[in-house]
Amino acid sequence: MASIPSKNVWIRRQQCPCGDWKCYVSYDGEGEETSVAAQLVKSERVSSEAMVAPYVGMVFKSDNDAFEYYGNFARKNGFSIRKERSRLSPQLGVYKRDFVCYRSGFAPAKKKPIGEHHRDRKSVRCGCDAKMYLSKEVSEGVAQWFVVQFSNVHNHELLEDDQVRLLPAYRKIHEADQERILLLSKAGFPIHRIVKVLELEKGIHGGQLPFLERDVRNFVQNRKKIVQEHDAMLNEKREIDTMELLEACKATKESDEEFVYDFTVDANDKVEHVAWSYGDSVNAYGMFGDVVYFDTTYYSITYGLLLGVWLGIDNHGRTIFFGCVLLQDETSRSFAWALQTFIRFMRGAFPQTILTDLDPGLRDAIRSELPGTKHIISRWNILSKVSSWFSLPLGSRYAEFKSEFDLLYSVESSEDFEIRWNQMVAMFGLVSDKHVDLLFSFREYWVPSYIRGYLLAQMATPTYFKAVDTFLKGIFSAQMCLRSFFEQVGISANFQSHEHQVMQYLQVKTNIPIEEHAQSILTPFAFNALQHELVLAMQYAASEMADGSYLIHHFKKMDGERLVMWIADSEQIHCSCKEFESSGLLCRHALRIFIIKNYFQLPDKYYLSRWRRESSLGLGDGHGIESNDGDWFHEYQRLTEALFAESSITKERSEHVRRELMKEITRLLNDIRRMPESEGIAAMDLTESLNG
Repeated sequence: MASIPSKNVWIRRQQCPCGDWKCYVSYDGEGEETSVAAQLVKSERVSSEAMVAPYVGMVFKSDNDAFEYYGNFARKNGFSIRKERSRLSPQLGVYKRDFVCYRSGFAPAKKKPIGEHHRDRKSVRCGCDAKMYLSKEVSEGVAQWFVVQFSNVHNHELLEDDQVRLLPAYRKIHEADQERILLLSKAGFPIHRIVKVLELEKGIHGGQLPFLERDVRNFVQNRKKIVQEHDAMLNEKREIDTMELLEACKATKESDEEFVYDFTVDANDKVEHVAWSYGDSVNAYGMFGDVVYFDTTYYSITYGLLLGVWLGIDNHGRTIFFGCVLLQDETSRSFAWALQTFIRFMRGAFPQTILTDLDPGLRDAIRSELPGTKHIISRWNILSKVSSWFSLPLGSRYAEFKSEFDLLYSVESSEDFEIRWNQMVAMFGLVSDKHVDLLFSFREYWVPSYIRGYLLAQMATPTYFKAVDTFLKGIFSAQMCLRSFFEQVGISANFQSHEHQVMQYLQVKTNIPIEEHAQSILTPFAFNALQHELVLAMQYAASEMADGSYLIHHFKKMDGERLVMWIADSEQIHCSCKEFESSGLLCRHALRIFIIKNYFQLPDKYYLSRWRRESSLGLGDGHGIESNDGDWFHEYQRLTEALFAESSITKERSEHVRRELMKEITRLLNDIRRMPESEGIAAMDLTESLNG
C-alpha cells in the first residue's frame, strides 16, 4: 500500500522561468546531501582517500559499520560485496557475520523447462574466496565486532573505476532523480529520452549516470501502481487538510476581529487558493508598506501548493510579516487574485515598490493589478539562478563569465549596459541562449541603471534576504498538516511583530553637529547607515559649478564623479546617485554639501518617517493573546520606548539603564513569585483569617 508523506515538505521552486518545462533551476547549497551530484562527489572523495585494508583484530561498533567500511574498500579496489551467512544465539542475538565478494560461491544448477525457450544467463559467481568474517563480543554491556578472518585474494579480474560503478551494488537512483524520472514519465517521455534528459541536465557524457537505462525502466514499471495510489491518497489528504485550514482561519477570525482571510473554489467546489493576514500586519503595513517583498520561492511537495509571503522592513531593519497566500498553481490569473486580495487586506493601499522573483506570470499580474507600483527583481533573485543556467554550458569559462556579469551592476547608463551586455554575450557565445534572452527581456526590472531612484528601503541587500531566509525556514519546521503550518506562520509573524530591539550605545564618529542631531532622530539601524555615509563624506571634494550645482569626487578616485543640485531657497538637494530616493537616507555626496554649507542639522524633510524613532511599531496584544485591561500595557510600552530612546544617547546612560533595569526586573519577579498563584486560594485564605 502506498503511503503519503508524513510531513509537509517545502522545497524551492525548481521550474525555470524560461518557459521550457523540461528546464529547472538548482540552487547553490540547497539539498546538498540529497543531490545526485553531491552523492557522486562524496563517493569520489571516499574512493580517493587512502583506506586501510581490513585486518584480523580490526574493531567496529556495529556490523553495519563493518559492512559499510568493507563496501567502500571493495569499491576502491574494483569489486563489490554481499552479506552471506549470519549466526544467532539466545544470549547475543546475531553474533557472527560473513561478508564475501560478489563473485563468491557458485550459482546452483537450474533445470530447463521442457518445451519452453529459456535464455541462458551466465552467472557472475566463480568461487572467489575474498571475504571478511566478523564475530561479536560483549564486554561490560558494550558490544563490539571484531574481524576474525580476512582475505583479499580474488580469482577474477578486478574492475576499473568507470566499470565498478556499474555493478548492481552501486547502481542506485537517488530520491531527486526518482522525482525527475517520474515527472518525465508522466509527461510521456520514453525511457531512452528520460536518460538523455538527465544526462543533459547534469552536464555529463552518455553512460556516466550512476545507473543504467534498464534500471530506469524497472523503476518506472515498479512505481506506476504505487504512484497512482499515492496521488489518490494525496488528493484526499489535501482536501481534508485544506478544510481544516479554513476552519482554523474561521476560528481565528472569531477570536480576533482584525484577522482577515479569503479563499476561492474551483468548478468542482474544491478550495483553490487561501490567503490570510493579521491585524498587527495590517497596522505595520500602514507605516512600512512603501516597499514590499513578495516571496514565491517555496513549493509544497505534499500538497502541490505554491507559497507566497508578503514581507517588509521596519525602521529598525527587522523583517516584518504582511500576509501569506497558498496558490494551487503559478499562473498569471492566480497571482492576480493573490495581489488583489493582498491590497484589499491592506485597506486599498498600494506599495510604491514591490520586489519579487523573476517570473513572467507574476510580472504580468503586477502590471495588471499594481499599475502604479514599481516592480523590481532583486540582485539576489537573479544571481541565485545564474550558476544553474550558465555553469555547465560554459564549463571552465564560467568564473570569467561570472566576473563579467557582476560588472554589469556597476554600469551607470542604460546605453552602456546594452553595449556591455552585447559584448559579454558575444564573448561567451551565448547569442542564442534562452536564459540570456530571458534576462535581457527583464532588464528594466533588475539592471541598476533602469531601477535607480526607486525606493527600496534597504531591502535589496544580502543582509535583508538572509533575514528573509531565516524567517521562512522558521515556518517550515516539520509540520504534519496545513493547520499546523497556519499556526506556525502565526507564531513566527507574532514573534517578528514583538521582537525587541537590542539596546545599544551609538558611538559618535565624526563629532559634527549633523551626526549628533541625527542620532537623536533616527533609529540605531538608520543612524548606522547615515553615519557610514557621513564618515565617507569626509573623503570627498566639491567643485561648485556656474549654475550653483556641485561636482563631487573622491580624493583618490578620479572616475565616478557625482552631480549634486542644490536649491538654497527651499533647501532641496538632489544627487545623481539617487541614494536618497532609493534608501530614504542621504548619500555621502549630498551630506558633503550640507557640511560645506555649515549646517548643524539636516532639514527635517530628509528624515523620512519610516526611519524615525517615533515610528516604531507598537507591541499590541499580539494575535491570540487576550487582555482584559490593555491600558497599563500601552503605558508600559510608551515608557519602554522612551527609556530605550533616551538611554542610547550616551554610553553612560546605556550602562546605567542596563545595570538598574536588571535589578528592578529581578526584584519585581521575586515579588510576583512570592504572591499566591490562584485568586481562589487567596480569597479562601483571607476568609479563614477573618473568621479566625
